[in-house]
Amino acid sequence: MAEKVLVVDDEPALVELVTYNLRKAGYETVTAADGEEALEAAERERPDLVILDLMLPKMDGFEACKALRQASAVPIIMLTARTDEVDRVVGLELGADDYVLKPFSPRELVARVKAILRRAAAERAASAGEPGAVDLPGRAISAGPLVIDPDKHRATVGDRVVPLTYTEFRILWTLTSSPGRVFDRDALLTRVWGQDFFGDARTVDVHVRHLRQKLREGGAEEELIETVRGVGYRFREDLPGRTPTGGGV
Repeated sequence: MAEKVLVVDDEPALVELVTYNLRKAGYETVTAADGEEALEAAERERPDLVILDLMLPKMDGFEACKALRQASAVPIIMLTARTDEVDRVVGLELGADDYVLKPFSPRELVARVKAILRRAAAERAASAGEPGAVDLPGRAISAGPLVIDPDKHRATVGDRVVPLTYTEFRILWTLTSSPGRVFDRDALLTRVWGQDFFGDARTVDVHVRHLRQKLREGGAEEELIETVRGVGYRFREDLPGRTPTGGGV
């Protein structure tokens, strides 16, 4: 059964271009011309992914993204003609998975759709505990209060399970597999998102911020992930009781 993509934009020519290329790539498409229509279509059609323009009538893309994210975990790609980095970061903070700047290559957009849907499928499989869903080598890691088990796709702080997404889990595993090693943002993008990801380094910052927040809410009393200014991130190497794995990613 073909995966379904909801395309939300008030420019008919752009909608026609995007839907043509998505259908050519094997996806089913539905469309909406404003934010309110988008929410109605999302509830009615249950798309596998939403491509959402920022500049929309009635309800802008920011509000629509926020409402979509509150209702479901559907992946969202934002389209924007704006060059202001703040807008892109706000979109990511509201729950968008990626963004594409206009004008864009239809081939690039389709590639991003494919990559995000692959990660979404992997996350669903990991959450359902399906065999082989998480392709991370090595045994469980224990570091201070934190235990990470790749076979169960589970991270715990003490006796509390920390609810991580597939991407957050991979970031945490990558960092804890090599404590003390500094990973720059490009390295994390490649290791976690893959070679076919087109986004920029700010995506890493947003996900690390969410990951830190979840670890604190899970009971971690100390900051486990350190920022190395101007470089990237590393997992603390001075935590007691660390059990090494059979190898990093």
